[in-house]
Amino acid sequence: MLFERQKSRDMRVIAGTHRGRRLRGPRGTALRPTSDRVREALFSILGPRVVGCRLLDLYAGTGAIGIEAVSRGAAQATCVESQREALALLRHNVADCGLTKNIMVRAQTVQQFLRQRDRWNGPYDIVFADPPYADAPAFAALVSAVADDTLLAPDARVIIEHATKTPPPAHLGAWALLHAYRYGDTSLSLYAPAAGAAP
Repeated sequence: MLFERQKSRDMRVIAGTHRGRRLRGPRGTALRPTSDRVREALFSILGPRVVGCRLLDLYAGTGAIGIEAVSRGAAQATCVESQREALALLRHNVADCGLTKNIMVRAQTVQQFLRQRDRWNGPYDIVFADPPYADAPAFAALVSAVADDTLLAPDARVIIEHATKTPPPAHLGAWALLHAYRYGDTSLSLYAPAAGAAP
């Protein structure tokens, strides 16, 4: 089959203790991993906030964001993914990097995870979400979740990756849009407490 002959789109950890480590990527086009360019921009935006943080990665895909975060000094990451191929890649990459104690994998949909408070390992300092670009209800689920003050730390940051042509909501619960960063067809929207802390 053609699918079996397609090469996987492998990635590498960009910086930190696991810099250069190869991560297994998906075959074909069914999955859309965050590009190296956008991933590097994401961590440039977050800067020193990553060190010692607890990160929640929703729609985690291959786990590249969570692994990159821990490589750069995050205390712990929780990766939520339900798609079978992505979940297999996520588990492989976490194990191959020796990060099973630092990265918790939740094999369930984001909506299921957000409804199960006992499975939260928060409060989280950083939440990154890369929902399917066509999945409008994903934003609604996030709005509901960030309104719960047990999910996020008081000075948390929420970053949504989305299609540039899709305008981000002005608010996610009590978190307000601080800035939108554009990288061609992809954008990163940064949210902070509505009180208006600096990035």
